[in-house]
Amino acid sequence: MNEVKVTSKGAGRVTSGHPWIFSSDIADRDGAQPGQPVKVADPRGRPLGTAHFSSSSQISLRMLSRQVEDIGRDFFLRRLRAAEDHRRTVVRHTDAYRVVHGEADLLPALVVDRYGDYLVVQTLDQGMDAAKSVIASCLEEIFHPKGIVARNDAAVRTKEELPLETTILSGEVPESVAVQMNGLALRADLMHGQKTGIFLDQRDNYRAAARYARGGKALDCFTSTGGFALHVAGKCESVEAADSSGPALVTARANAAANGIANIDFKEADIFQLLSSYASARRHFSMVVLDPPAFAKSRRNLESATTGYKEINLRALRLLPQGGILVTCSCSHHLGEGAFLELVAQASLDANRTLRVLERRTQSQDHPILLTVPETLYLKCLILEVM
Repeated sequence: MNEVKVTSKGAGRVTSGHPWIFSSDIADRDGAQPGQPVKVADPRGRPLGTAHFSSSSQISLRMLSRQVEDIGRDFFLRRLRAAEDHRRTVVRHTDAYRVVHGEADLLPALVVDRYGDYLVVQTLDQGMDAAKSVIASCLEEIFHPKGIVARNDAAVRTKEELPLETTILSGEVPESVAVQMNGLALRADLMHGQKTGIFLDQRDNYRAAARYARGGKALDCFTSTGGFALHVAGKCESVEAADSSGPALVTARANAAANGIANIDFKEADIFQLLSSYASARRHFSMVVLDPPAFAKSRRNLESATTGYKEINLRALRLLPQGGILVTCSCSHHLGEGAFLELVAQASLDANRTLRVLERRTQSQDHPILLTVPETLYLKCLILEVM
């Protein structure tokens, strides 16, 4: 392997437990090629481990190992087996879950999700993309899936000068796949659905929200394929579930029908406008759920994203009477939990509501968090009660 030397700052990031080294901290690339596994050394030439090299991204090195080792089939087979072993200890009530969560499974830029007998893979940097055939081979040996999809349509691949595409790596994949989650039957579109099919990171939060649904009418905003709405419907008189995506709502309605749930009214709407119109009409709900897409996709738009999050929480709080429950989420990594709590608190003051924190939650355990890699913690979920 080529040996890439990094600055003392880059070496410090590795020793502090973070797997990323930026292009500004590369001292000598030693002819390393795009996507190639390379040795990484500090300014004195002391080995730091093995990484994938990227020729175009600001993240030039993603550490794969703290040892200098061959990054071949044995390496991937070992890491993938370890990831699946962890899921066997933390995943319950579903056959749809995340098998590999990138850096948190020591496989940076790789995502693998399981949907019953099918797998969805995302290779998000040059190194993982170059290794995707080997990765697929390992996954076939471990899971014996009926089909593997590469959902490589994530915008982050453009930073790696990789094409945006969706392809089938092995087997055959139907138009939709039936999975079980928390006792519900759901349909997942692996080729075109949100993320890799459906939202797997909210699975445990769906169940938590259902514990606090206490009759009355609930409003599920940004419902997508109906996750929160389907879970709280059994505890509520009725549920309104809104989203701006017509195709997502088609799947949501099918999910409700498949589970014999008839008390959800799905509607296509702009959520900001919907919340404003309901406030003007003095509508009230026993529970409001806010699960928006990531408003802050980069640090550059964090300020405008914060304004957006505060505004939807303010409008939602105006719909909640005393005893009402707000379930509010943010999947923007760049908006930390402290900032999220602060903006929701400010919204509560502006809405003249006093809120009691019932639960502070994060992503489901199959999306693990590394203590020294803050990027692995991205989902915030607050369950709040109006006093």
